[in-house]
Amino acid sequence: MAVEKKFIEDGVRQARVDNFLTKELKRAGYGGMEIQRTPMGTQITIFAEKPGIVIGKGGKVVRQLTADLAEKYGINSPQIEVQQVANPSFNAQIMAERLANSLERGWYFRKAGSSVLRRVMESGALGCQVVLSGKVTGARSRVQKFTEGYIKHSGEPSDTIVEHGFAVAVKKLGTIGVQVKIVPAGAKLPDHFEVLDPEPEPEPVAEVVTEQEEELSPEVLGEEIDAELEAAEDIPKDEDF
Repeated sequence: MAVEKKFIEDGVRQARVDNFLTKELKRAGYGGMEIQRTPMGTQITIFAEKPGIVIGKGGKVVRQLTADLAEKYGINSPQIEVQQVANPSFNAQIMAERLANSLERGWYFRKAGSSVLRRVMESGALGCQVVLSGKVTGARSRVQKFTEGYIKHSGEPSDTIVEHGFAVAVKKLGTIGVQVKIVPAGAKLPDHFEVLDPEPEPEPVAEVVTEQEEELSPEVLGEEIDAELEAAEDIPKDEDF
């Protein structure tokens, strides 16, 4: 198998697994997953707002998910690990699902989008963007965007820093696509810099001269030498005798 074909198959399998978990764990507040291959098999880490629903009573739900992933999607020895999302407001997938549920319950799209945007920014995020695409108001489709803060749309920071989430709201007039982008608090942006204040100059230190140092100072030594020379001149020489 060519390397390119293998990468494509792995990407398609990961997308299918993500869609499967999104449908099965909708009540648990599904917030994304990570797949890593290990010598013992395939490690699948599921992030959820309510881990108890993912695990189920006595681990029933997680065992069923493991069997489905192995049989339907051909994952070798899947091992599922469930982690709780520390701050759901910074998880774009959870916020997208909440926004889609609000639209299905009949919330006005402007109110629902502004509410999600305000909640994310009040949590301390650096930036957030909410995009609604579909029949939001009538028979004609349109796109409505809500943006606040700083958002990267291209380049490596768009993939490594920005959190992406997508959900679909099914209404009577049609479906509405919901996309949420979040730049979490503490993210290190490549174009961010700080201007540091100059360091203050050190204050001059007053010299403390001890008595011993004062005795050995050049001035004192010079005075002693002059006194000795004067005393030597006063001593009579041999010629005087």
